[in-house]
Amino acid sequence: MTTTSSSPPSASPRRIATPGRLLGAIAQLAALGALGPAVLTVLATMLGVGIGLIPILGVGLLILTGLVYALFGLSWVETARIDGLYSFDLPLRRPRRSPKSGFAGVVHTIWLQAIDPGMWRGIANGVIATILGWIVLAFVGVFVSGIAVALSPLYAGDGTGVRLGDTGIDVAIGLAVPVGILAAVIGLAAIIGLAILHGVLARAIMIPSQEALLAEQARQSQAQRAGAVRAADVERTRIERDLHDGVQPRLVSVGMTLGLAQQKIDTDPDAAKELIAEAHTSTKAAITELRQLARGIHTAVLDDRGLDAALSALAARSPVPVQLDVRTTQRCSRTAETAAYFVIAEALTNAAKHARATECRVLIREREGATLWVRVEDNGVGGARVVPGGGLDGISNRALGVGGSFDLTSPAGGPTTVEVTIPCAS
Repeated sequence: MTTTSSSPPSASPRRIATPGRLLGAIAQLAALGALGPAVLTVLATMLGVGIGLIPILGVGLLILTGLVYALFGLSWVETARIDGLYSFDLPLRRPRRSPKSGFAGVVHTIWLQAIDPGMWRGIANGVIATILGWIVLAFVGVFVSGIAVALSPLYAGDGTGVRLGDTGIDVAIGLAVPVGILAAVIGLAAIIGLAILHGVLARAIMIPSQEALLAEQARQSQAQRAGAVRAADVERTRIERDLHDGVQPRLVSVGMTLGLAQQKIDTDPDAAKELIAEAHTSTKAAITELRQLARGIHTAVLDDRGLDAALSALAARSPVPVQLDVRTTQRCSRTAETAAYFVIAEALTNAAKHARATECRVLIREREGATLWVRVEDNGVGGARVVPGGGLDGISNRALGVGGSFDLTSPAGGPTTVEVTIPCAS
């Protein structure tokens, strides 16, 4: 699945050391220090068990696949945590998908996810944050022990000394106050320093280098250009097929019918009139087909009245009943609306021709980041697959061509769901 491109994330170093972010970082590091080791242990166990069970009917491969997506989930959480804490404007992680279909596509998808550099940046940052969190917890103990030692003259009585936390060091009552204050200051300074270090390392790890950003943008641009070219080829092939299989033979039939009428007009005027009437009917049908073909190339109502009105007209012409639910507050660019319209039109056509559906549902929503989310669901037989040159291939390439994403879910027995996300400014 291709994702939309986003502007390079950035963050100023000054924004890391604000009091609110320092407190948030300290709290999160403490939580990671307490919970992180258990999570990392589970992941390491999955890796070991998965590798060990590979020879046993490939069971290990299933565990390793689960590990890949567990790592993806951890990276997603880490990215959201860092962006929520420091406002680096990081795009949330999205699963990578292969353009291939079938079993090869499944394997390729897992491989693409396993080598996703963004996912591994999130994992690396989570591991480092866990280590820092463990150290933070140790210094929290030092800080609390220092406070306790500094206050020990109030409760220790005439004892010979008081122990400084878990260090094993006994501090004389006469030195308890200065030693306790010093330990508390050292603990607090270390905690704050670790929180600042966490922000610096998070910015260095989670924000890709300029070279990586340029490479990713080049990859997305290349994929978008390839999708646009492929979509244009599929559309051209469709137009040629519709002309060759529909309008062209009908016009040839009209010409032949008029030729027969011309031959009979003197000898059999009544038969000639019937032939002319037949040609007239065929001509009107050809005009209707040409109008529908032109509507498939460009929909005037889309420009004049917007996506909602164009889809209402499309749903009214659909042979399958359509529930249309459009909730948008403003119009997107002409390119984005055109892409969304033809994605829905092709999905409804597939539902009518191949899915044997009796009902379709179309949802359109505005999403964060100025994107248009489209979902088309039918109650057909399912089992749909992306085939080169097919309708779903056209949907995928049209979404890809405008910088969007495409996702197909179609288990055997249905339902079939097509989801497309399109940037409004595309």
